[in-house]
Amino acid sequence: MQNSLIGFIGAGNMAHAIISGLINNGTKHNQIKISDTNEALLSLRKAEFNLEIFTDNTKLAAQCNVIVLAVKPQVLSSVCKVLKKKLTTNTLIISIAAGVRSRDIERWLGGNQAIVRAMPNTPALLKQGITGLFANEQVSSKQKSLAENILNSVCECLWVDDESLLDAITAVSGSGPAYFFLMLESMTKAGAALGLDERMAQKLSIQTALGASMMASSSEDSPQQLRNKVTSKNGTTQAAIESFQDQNFEVIIAHAIRAAFDRANEIGIELGNDE
Repeated sequence: MQNSLIGFIGAGNMAHAIISGLINNGTKHNQIKISDTNEALLSLRKAEFNLEIFTDNTKLAAQCNVIVLAVKPQVLSSVCKVLKKKLTTNTLIISIAAGVRSRDIERWLGGNQAIVRAMPNTPALLKQGITGLFANEQVSSKQKSLAENILNSVCECLWVDDESLLDAITAVSGSGPAYFFLMLESMTKAGAALGLDERMAQKLSIQTALGASMMASSSEDSPQQLRNKVTSKNGTTQAAIESFQDQNFEVIIAHAIRAAFDRANEIGIELGNDE
């Protein structure tokens, strides 16, 4: 990324995480620029990272060969339409806006634009994220590597050849942290109902989830194999697992993830209708 000038449109949390990761990985401060309508937030980012800041997206775009669109999906079309005809065909666009299809982004930008869509999740804020990536036909192999290097600063990257699979990634990992937060919330309440101090129940739940995730991440065993290893016959864990399964736990999870998938698809259609 030595010769790259990377511009971020949107100065929120995800932009902050990626910029922090880039700088920690050796990208120079003068290679990164940032634009936002929130001048107070821009001032904060300038103080944090010593970056050149803009309130005019076109001025930022004129200086950068990579543009990271880190804005809310609902405003992406208006942001892109302002940039229309202001970009060269060599400019790489990386969008982290959930749901918005590359063909719509390309249309809003005026066509013939190299676009990579990314679906990072919030653990990226701790550099523990994972993201799905999709490149349209205009993205060169060099640009594909560049996009991966940028996102690798905070996320593990997985490429898909079919853009519709990003909706599945959104349903599993993009929205996924909230599923675990709900599980932790429920475990905490259940522990408190059994007499534990609520803070203790929360600490037990969080640390258990962290440890289990680390075990799953570092083990060659599948999650099912790991579960079987800690489920003693007629023991306490078996009683709990059987209770989950009696209440169709797997079906509940499958339905929830399908609901997220369907909504991601709907959002893409809704926002793509903006002409």
